[in-house]
Amino acid sequence: AGVPVETDEETGENDRSATGFLPPEDFEKAADRFFAHPEESYSGWERAIDAQARIARAVFYILDRHDPAIPIAFVGHGGVGTLLKCRMTGTAIARSADQLPGGGNLFAFRLADRAVTCDWTPMEIWQG
Repeated sequence: AGVPVETDEETGENDRSATGFLPPEDFEKAADRFFAHPEESYSGWERAIDAQARIARAVFYILDRHDPAIPIAFVGHGGVGTLLKCRMTGTAIARSADQLPGGGNLFAFRLADRAVTCDWTPMEIWQG
C-alpha cells in the first residue's frame, strides 16, 4: 500500500522469557493470572502494570509527534492492545477487556482527543 512501517520495541508483548514457551492451556491460565493480578509477576513475567506503562508511554510519545489529521495504525499482539485499551479508557487491567477469541481484532480511537470509539471488533466486519 506504500505506507511506511516503523517498529518500536517498547510496544512489544510483556516479557515472558522467565517461563519460555508454555503449551496453550498453560499459557491461557498464566494469562488469566497476569490480567487478574496486574501488580504481581507470574513466575518471573513482566508485571501487567509495568508492561502497560511501557506500552502507553511509547504509543503516547508517537502520538504526541504525529499529525492527528493523518491516520495511523498500531499493530501488535492482543495483550498489548488490551493493556493499551484499558489505559486509554481509564479502566482496570482485566482479562474481560481482552480481544475476542481467534485474533484479528481491532479497537479504534480518535487522534484528536484519543477517545476510544469502538470496542474490540473483528477486522473483517469493521466499517471504520
